[in-house]
Amino acid sequence: MANSSFVTEFLLLGFSSLGELQLVLFVVFLSLYLIILSGNITIISVIRLDCNLHTPMYFFLCVLSVSETLYTIVILPKMLINLLSVLRTLSFLSCATQMFFFLGFAVTNCLLLGVMGYDRYAAICQPLHYPILMRWRVCGQLAVTSIIGGFLTSLVGTTLVFSLPYCGSNKVDHYFCDISPVIRLACADSHINEWVIFSGGALVLLVPLIFICISYSFIVDTILRIPSAEGKRKAFSTCASHLTVVIVHYSCASSVYLRPSAKYTSGKDRLVTVTYTIITPLLNPMVYSLRNKDVQIAVRKMIGKIVLFPKSL
Repeated sequence: MANSSFVTEFLLLGFSSLGELQLVLFVVFLSLYLIILSGNITIISVIRLDCNLHTPMYFFLCVLSVSETLYTIVILPKMLINLLSVLRTLSFLSCATQMFFFLGFAVTNCLLLGVMGYDRYAAICQPLHYPILMRWRVCGQLAVTSIIGGFLTSLVGTTLVFSLPYCGSNKVDHYFCDISPVIRLACADSHINEWVIFSGGALVLLVPLIFICISYSFIVDTILRIPSAEGKRKAFSTCASHLTVVIVHYSCASSVYLRPSAKYTSGKDRLVTVTYTIITPLLNPMVYSLRNKDVQIAVRKMIGKIVLFPKSL
């Protein structure tokens, strides 16, 4: 330690081992990034402009789309720059800031998906009480609680990572400052910090997931008791989009964060991380726009207004 200097910046290795293939990845990821932005901005705009979509379900979808958009902005622009750059460094403070906002929006998304599961339970299993259970004040409180909970969790996790001393290698074997590849570089015993982070991650992932599973068990039971096939199809269609996003989001996040960082493997984890930093935000607007007739109709109406009455928007 006497001859060591503390790390002031980190080098993000990212996809540097792929050589010239990085240019191909740049084109692919840039295209996906633009689709994510345009898709989520379209969802947000449509929900805001169409009065028929001013319901709790679409309110939470709008909040989720905003969170997903900011979530990708935290990661993807820097990753795209690094794919074309030789200098891939990030200052110590910038790395901590990136981790804080990434974790904050990621945890917020988990909590919002749990809230959306409750919304579907209330709509299908308690239709007569739904206007009271999901009145606008309650919706606002649930959304704000999800955001505050997400960033408080992120603050604790980021503090546990960056309170450790870093005085050796500064090479982060990832394309952004994620927990496992960064904390492995600490030059002090990090076992306690890692297990606290692991326990918190398990809590944040499993509690909403268990809540969603319980909600859907009641939803399935209610749907099966609907006498008409058309009624069953209509009830299930309102849940299918949410369930698809939940499965992809939780399966990817759990495979990376529900294990200690000692079991981190750069190649496999980088591939899984690409799935939930790019594919999941891409999946959200696609699933909700392709499977949801209300959103499709609202998009057509908005396009019609832009073409015919551009000054009215």
